Amino acid sequence: MSNSKLALLYIGMGASLWGIIGVFVTYLYELGFTPIQVVTVRAISAALFLTMYVVIKNRELFKIKMADSKYFIGTGIISIVFFNWCLFSAMEETSISVAFILLYTAPAFVTIFSRIIFKELLTPRKIVALIVTFVGCTFVIGIFPNMNETFSSLGLILGLGSGFFYALYSIFGKFALKKYDSLTITVYTFLFAAVAVTPFSGIWNVITLFSNLNVWLYIIALGFLSTMLPFLLYTKGLSTIESSRASIVATIEPVVAALAGFLLFNEQLNLWQYVGILLVISAVMIVQEKSKKGYDKSYLFNKKSI
Repeated sequence: MSNSKLALLYIGMGASLWGIIGVFVTYLYELGFTPIQVVTVRAISAALFLTMYVVIKNRELFKIKMADSKYFIGTGIISIVFFNWCLFSAMEETSISVAFILLYTAPAFVTIFSRIIFKELLTPRKIVALIVTFVGCTFVIGIFPNMNETFSSLGLILGLGSGFFYALYSIFGKFALKKYDSLTITVYTFLFAAVAVTPFSGIWNVITLFSNLNVWLYIIALGFLSTMLPFLLYTKGLSTIESSRASIVATIEPVVAALAGFLLFNEQLNLWQYVGILLVISAVMIVQEKSKKGYDKSYLFNKKSI
């Protein structure tokens, strides 16, 4: 298997693990946690798992230059913390379906950023894949073709904000990959996120909930299975292929989320949702096809572009 195809596989696997995050988040909500508190336990647990992993694998990966903290402020605080805050706030202001479809404007933001910053080619194939992905996501989430959802201007801004900040992980991550291993980037992303969000979370107000064994099981699943592994896989894949292609492939996440809801919570899928699943999968297949002319990505790692 070529490096490009392996990278796409990594990203697809990571997105699938992200797709089941709603299972653990839903259970934590039912037990009494608020959205910002779930973001906090997610960041802290992932940071702990990643730190232990790096200690075992290679402690040299902890070494960074203080001046490069700007990359991890970008991936950890500007991207991860604000992406989650915008997404959860958009859910409260509008609805889950509207919030998630607005989140998946992220590939469009990534493509625009990548064109401006990295000079990545905006090919017809990318444009078609983006359009097909967007339409497919609207079907999977259930907004189109009913068009019955209503939302406020604030909700729209928050939803687009979640897509914007979600896209920035790919951009900041690409810069950081020019200097650091993907594992270094991932561990510092969550360390920075955990330090930044904890003081504002009010997690101490629900300290009694941690006496429940189920809480710990969900936190472990949230931090390890649906956070640590997918971010490692995604960042590893991002080191080989264009950030715009990576972001498009990652949109299989809502497909997995819809299937998880059906299998675990008996959420019924309608015809349009099945159509959406097929469209998103088709978009993934479109973006995986190799260009006849090939693609030289060596300039993406030229430190002069920082």
